[in-house]
Amino acid sequence: MKIEQLMTRDVQCIGADERLDRAAQLMWETDCGCVPVVDGERKVLAMLTDRDICMAAWTQGRAPAELLVRSAMSDHVVTCSSSESPARAQHLMQQHQVRRLPVVDEQGGLVGLGSLSDLAAAAQREPASRENGRDSVATTLAAVARPRRQPARAEPQRSEVSQRAVAHA
Repeated sequence: MKIEQLMTRDVQCIGADERLDRAAQLMWETDCGCVPVVDGERKVLAMLTDRDICMAAWTQGRAPAELLVRSAMSDHVVTCSSSESPARAQHLMQQHQVRRLPVVDEQGGLVGLGSLSDLAAAAQREPASRENGRDSVATTLAAVARPRRQPARAEPQRSEVSQRAVAHA
């Protein structure tokens, strides 16, 4: 089996010089959490997620209508070839901690989007490899969901009330 048999083919995409509000509108209308960013030849430049839009607006203190896609898109994109196996796609997802992979043709043009949910649905449908497929998808999900970096743990702050209680004890 190849990833092209599992992927979503009709993928909405956006250009780097379009506004973030247009990207958000595309995501809303198509009920998806990301869009590939492509050039004029549909070559994948980056991925843009709904989280990227929110964080760009917040960190730059501006509305999405005032910002371009290029100000929020990822600076690194991982793709896979349409002829790759689902196992290879899962390996890439695990290695790069991504839930979705743009699928490209031999020239690097976008032909679809492979997602973790596509792989899970395939594992559910395939009776011959159901157990192995489920284990593999579970492993991929665990790898993708693992925090990329550990947040600094702050010491819990005592409330003013608890500080007074300690002082009076």
